Amino acid sequence: MIHRLNDIETDLEQRRHRTYNEGRLGEIEGIDLTLTFRRRKRDEAGRLVSCTTAFGTPEVPTR
Repeated sequence: MIHRLNDIETDLEQRRHRTYNEGRLGEIEGIDLTLTFRRRKRDEAGRLVSCTTAFGTPEVPTR
């Protein structure tokens, strides 16, 4: 998931640069807002990944 979010961020940054160069300055605010939310989501996903605990394979009790 984090890899995909990084790809989306790269695409948005390229789109922002292209939009600026084309003089469509009104669209930049929307792109910036989307980038902000996407970065928060990536940071949250990173925190969740670092908080997970591996419990291993459960053992079945023998009688």
